[in-house]
This record gives sequence, structure tokens and C-alpha cells, in this order.
Amino acid sequence: MKHLILLNTLVLLTSFLLSAQKISKSEQELNSKHRPNILLILVDDLKPTLGVYGDPVAHSPNIDRLAAKGMTFKNAYCNQAVCLASRYNLLLGSRSTSSGIFNFGTEFRTVYPDAVTLPQYFMNAGYHVESMGKVFHIGHGNTNDEASWSIPHHKEKVIEYLLPESTNRRLTREEAFFQNSQMFIEDLPRNKDLPRGAAWESPDVLDDAYADGRVASHAIDRLRELNKNPDKPFFMAVGFARPHLPFCAPKKYWDLYDPQTLPMPVNEEQPIGAPNCAKKRKGEITQFFPIPEEEEGLYPDSLKRKLIHGYYACMSYMDAQLGRVITELERLEMDDNTIIVLWGDHGWHLGDHGTWTKHTNFEQATHIPLVFVAPGVTSPGSKTEQIAETVDIYPTLTNLAGLNHPVGPQPIDGNSLLPVLKNGNERIKDHACHAYIKNGYLGEAIRTQQYRMVRWTNTQDASKEVLYELYDYYKDPHETQNRAAENPEIIAEMEKMLNNHPKAKMEPAK
Repeated sequence: MKHLILLNTLVLLTSFLLSAQKISKSEQELNSKHRPNILLILVDDLKPTLGVYGDPVAHSPNIDRLAAKGMTFKNAYCNQAVCLASRYNLLLGSRSTSSGIFNFGTEFRTVYPDAVTLPQYFMNAGYHVESMGKVFHIGHGNTNDEASWSIPHHKEKVIEYLLPESTNRRLTREEAFFQNSQMFIEDLPRNKDLPRGAAWESPDVLDDAYADGRVASHAIDRLRELNKNPDKPFFMAVGFARPHLPFCAPKKYWDLYDPQTLPMPVNEEQPIGAPNCAKKRKGEITQFFPIPEEEEGLYPDSLKRKLIHGYYACMSYMDAQLGRVITELERLEMDDNTIIVLWGDHGWHLGDHGTWTKHTNFEQATHIPLVFVAPGVTSPGSKTEQIAETVDIYPTLTNLAGLNHPVGPQPIDGNSLLPVLKNGNERIKDHACHAYIKNGYLGEAIRTQQYRMVRWTNTQDASKEVLYELYDYYKDPHETQNRAAENPEIIAEMEKMLNNHPKAKMEPAK
């Protein structure tokens, strides 16, 4: 009899739990109907050379139009100026310094098998989630994370040429990197033994001839399809490749600029007193012709002007594609219930310090554009001085959508920016934290409104001297001199900030 009572009790309890699960699921579906859509726009190598950031020559009407709908963060920073790591910072919500993921070739699920990525979090909350273009970094030994998406990721090219003379119809170095050719081609020569592709081209073609145009067209098609089911909220990640090298864009975008009026580098010298591990010359830029492979960034004015022209042309090409997507969102009347985020994965050196591309801890490599448009929350055309960093986007979006704060299992390092989105004068943090690893040294940086302090630690030999940098951007905006030695009290204060952040066990330097 007792066994029968116990059995009946278990049956009733099981029935109750199943009903509760159904109710919970039903409530989740009901709640999701009223949740905002998310449109996350990721742009490769985009620095704040934009009208909304005060650039007087930039043709960026669509980004400027987007910013006029919401809030622009004037002091936003990436957590590492490397494509792979920066995208992991965004999609995991983890700084490289706490996850330990710095280098190409490291898959995040090797480190955190059960990580819940930003899109996964929304998928678990009842969202339809999809991506197109460059979202996760695919290439250099890394692949996409299919577990993050409701449907297969729509991949497009990052390195793309239309003119035969740009490649001589051969596989180029950067194409091999971004196609993960070493995984599929036996006896592939070392990358440096492959031919270089052109650093730029400007054919007279339609926008869809290049990948960003096709990504925009695909995004438009998908918005039209998703609009057929308005009760199902979506999270759409749209990744644009330009202005990443090579500077390949239709001729009409090059024609927007008079190269003689483009801004040239102000300071081409490395900072006086900076440690060698902080400096950069050559690097990625030499993967392309006609860039001299042996010279170190101090190019003739004609070459510098051409590269700067190419960067601006590609930015404007990308801006036009972004504009097509936003216009369609508005035409479909989906914009009133869609949160839009524009994010540049890191900055870009345009000849300052004699440096090109990224891969440093300096201002031009780490300062990024960040714009939030949150209907009913952000005020049109608002700007804020609040310091923000890439890892803040994950908790901010979950907060805006009315979801719980993410808890991992990977580190969640960011702060929700919601109070600032409501009132740009609110302050929730006084610094950003970023890092770069080079030649066996880890450079961990703290950026406040006035200063940047960088601590360089040898990851292989703890007996090596710890090296420091300090720059005062009120007095020295172009980073002409390292002031660490003469300001030990400021170094000590900022190092305390740095030590308050979690630090992962370092992987071997590459």
C-alpha cells in the first residue's frame, strides 16, 4: 500500500513538473513575442573615421544617419586589436586576459566547451538567430561556431579580387589564410612563399560584385522573410569585411575623395622611450604588393596617400551597404521594435607611428566606433563620453531585451551600458581594459579618460623585467613619448585597476 501511495505521488509530481515545464515554455514563447529584435552590425578594421565622430572628409552618410537615431559612444575600445580575439571578446563577453585566448588557431570551444555565446543566449531565450558575412573570424586555422546559429551561417569572402592583374590568377598569401587553405591543400607552400595580392583595386562594377554588397542583399532578403513571422523575435548578425585589406571597392567610392585633401599621418615616429615589444612596423601590410617588404612603414607620400585613399573608399563602400540594410528595415516598419548595434572590431593605423593595420596597444588600433539604437531607450542623436569596451555589448543587449544577466560558463567581463543609454551623463566605469601579446610579452592596458598605462610581462620567464608605458592624452594625444618613468604614482594607481581584473593562465606565445 505504501509503495502504491509512493508511486501515485511520483506520478503526480512528474505530471506537475511536466506541466510546469510546458507552462514555462509557453510563457517563454509568449514573452518572446514582445521582445525586441536585435540587429548586430560588425565591421572589420573600422576606426572612427566617420562623420559622426567628427572626421571632416569622411563620406559616411548612412552610419551618420544611424547614429542620429540613437547613441554614439565617443570613447569605446576593443579588448584586443586582433580580428579573431576581438570577435571572441564580443561573442563570448570575455576579455582575452580572462579567457586566455589571444592567438589565431585557438578555437574557443577547446577552452570553454560549454560556452554560451551571445547569439546562443538569445536562441535559448526563444529567438531565431542567424549570421552572414564576417562574424566569427573564419581563417588562420579558425572556423565558425555552428552551435551559435539557428540556421547555417552564410559565409562570404574577406579577401576578394575582380581584376586578373591583382593576383595573376594565383592563390595569394591572404587568400590562403582566410580560406584555411592549409587544411585542404596538401604540400601547400609556406605562406611567405605564396605570391602577394594587390593592396587595392577599383574596377567600375556594381556593388554586389564584392562580398559586402552580397552580404547586404542577403540581409535584405532575410529581413523580408523574417518579417512574415512578426511574433518570432530575431537576432541577426551582419558582418561587413571592408575596410579590411585589400582595399577593393567599386570605382565610384574612390571617386568620392580627392586624394590630395585626405589627412596624412601627423606623427610617424615611434614613442620615445617605448619598449621594443610595444612597437610595430611592417606586419600585415607587407602581405600585399606594391608595399615594400623590407621598408618599415615610412613610405613615399604617394604610397601613403594611395593607402589612405583606399581605406576611405572602402569605408564608404561598406557604409552604402549598411545603409541598404537599414533602409529596408525601415521600409518593412521593423525599426520601431529592433535594437541596432554598430561595432568596429578594432581600430586601424593609417601611418601614425609609421605603423599600418592593427596589432598594437596604441590609440589608433584600439579606439572603435560603437553606436546603439534602442527604441524607447536611447535619445536620437545623443552622444556620451562614457568609456565602453567590446565586452560590454553582451550584457547590454541581454539587459535591453529584458533577459537575465549572462553568467557563463565562460567569464562574463562586461558591464551593462543600459543606464548610460538612458542618460548619457551617467557613469558606470572609469576605464577600459585591453591587451596585446607580442614576442613573448603580454601587454595589458588600462585606458582612462586621460591616460593609458601598459604593463608588459614576459610570459616565458618571470625573472625578466616588467616594462611599462604611460601616455597622457590631454597633453600628448599623438603618443610621442612614454611618460612611465617620471610618473610612478600614476603607474601604481593604474596598476591597481589592472590587478582587479581576472587573469587567465597564459597559453604559450606564438
